Amino acid sequence: MATQSSVTRRHRALALAGIAIVAIPFVLGTALRATHAHSAELQPVALSSATAPATLADVVAADKPAVVTVTTRIEQTVADGQQSPQFGPGSPFDEFFRQFFGQNGPMPGPMPQQPRGGAGQVAEALGSGFVIGSDGTIVTNNHVIDGATDIKVTLDDGKEYKAVLVGQDAKTDLAVLKIDAGKPLPTVSWGDSDVLRPGDPVVAIGNPFGIGTTVTSGVVSARGRDLHNGPYDDFIQVDAAINHGNSGGPLIDMAGHVVGINTAIYSPNGGNVGVGFAIPSDEAKGVVAALVKDGSIAHGYLGVKIQPVTQDIADALGLKGTNGALVAGVEPNTPSASAGIQAGDVIVSMNGTDVAAPRDLSRKVADLKPGSAEKLGIWRGGQQIDVAVTIGDGNASSVASAQPAVTGEQTIPDLGLGLAADPSGKGGAVVGSLDPQKPAAIAGLNEGDIIEGVNQKPEMTPQDVASAIRDAAKSGRSSVLLQVERNGQQMFVAVPFSMG
Repeated sequence: MATQSSVTRRHRALALAGIAIVAIPFVLGTALRATHAHSAELQPVALSSATAPATLADVVAADKPAVVTVTTRIEQTVADGQQSPQFGPGSPFDEFFRQFFGQNGPMPGPMPQQPRGGAGQVAEALGSGFVIGSDGTIVTNNHVIDGATDIKVTLDDGKEYKAVLVGQDAKTDLAVLKIDAGKPLPTVSWGDSDVLRPGDPVVAIGNPFGIGTTVTSGVVSARGRDLHNGPYDDFIQVDAAINHGNSGGPLIDMAGHVVGINTAIYSPNGGNVGVGFAIPSDEAKGVVAALVKDGSIAHGYLGVKIQPVTQDIADALGLKGTNGALVAGVEPNTPSASAGIQAGDVIVSMNGTDVAAPRDLSRKVADLKPGSAEKLGIWRGGQQIDVAVTIGDGNASSVASAQPAVTGEQTIPDLGLGLAADPSGKGGAVVGSLDPQKPAAIAGLNEGDIIEGVNQKPEMTPQDVASAIRDAAKSGRSSVLLQVERNGQQMFVAVPFSMG
């Protein structure tokens, strides 16, 4: 499932909170020490979560011994005279930086690079975690340990242990580690994140920048934040200070229970500005239990690209409301293709339950068991139909296509749109020119877009596209729905016939 949106706008950046990355040509003897640990028998204090205590010291004293530092290493083999791409294109963290910072790094200036040299270059990253089992079972973020060749856990008493990766899940950004400390370890217990309300006090514990276990406090700022990072985005937003190195650490309520896993920050400069995000405990508990049991989780997969239904799109399709998910594209050889789902369909329900938005559909599908038989309610051609689909297991692939250079051959002056034949010969009409003051450009069409269909019907030539748009205008509809390919991605653009 994919939606086309961005969270890096107006020079702001969304960063995974957790990995304070250090480029080093050798293993650093980093002193990751904290205060004296309490005994394994120490239990969280029983405080009411309804009101905040006068001091947080009791909550911290009970839970801090169970918070750990997670240090990972990635070894790279680099030929003499070549630059080691620790932070550049092709590096292990390239996707991280491009996804969460766009073209900019977390700090001003160029990305740091490792020194030139031979084999044996080492990158070390640092995050946090917490112990949920006295046998040494630890929860952290997947992005803290992903791709690591070596994982080390430092307890609150300063003792270090080699960790084994029990399981990981990229979609939920959760991972489970295991250490053998030779003794029972202090633990924290799960709380109920569903009862959290904006304004409730919370405590974040972790190891920011590797300086040592640190406690910060704040309140729940909002619930249900969607950062467009996957089907499970349902973050708790907090104003407690969260910085690089905090990822994987616990978010604690006033009863000393874990209600979230600190995961990301939203910041113009890579540092804390009071906007942090945590994975809710009620989402994490089930995932962690499955990872402990099986080591991985199989998520459902449909194989469609989807986008929201705007009012203009609803008007063009004859829908009464904007609920549902518009299918912008169908991946070949996927469950959706086998079921006959088409670009331009609007998925309005699953197994009789309404689909409110693309995010809702993504979550519903990801929660399904691969191989299960499901029924989708589809709006197509002005009526609702039911489509049976067998849910798959896997990741969608995309194929990039070149953007052709064209000139206009067909014009639609009222929309400010000039069309030309697709020089690739695949069919459709290429947007060759746009009037920036007219509806087509204002609605979001770009020069080079390929219009492949009009109002859910495929069109093969610029003449066909222009004729179908004119027919839609004559029919009395307020807008026309265009199926567009842009840089290999399918989408729909609703263009109104009037800008009034």
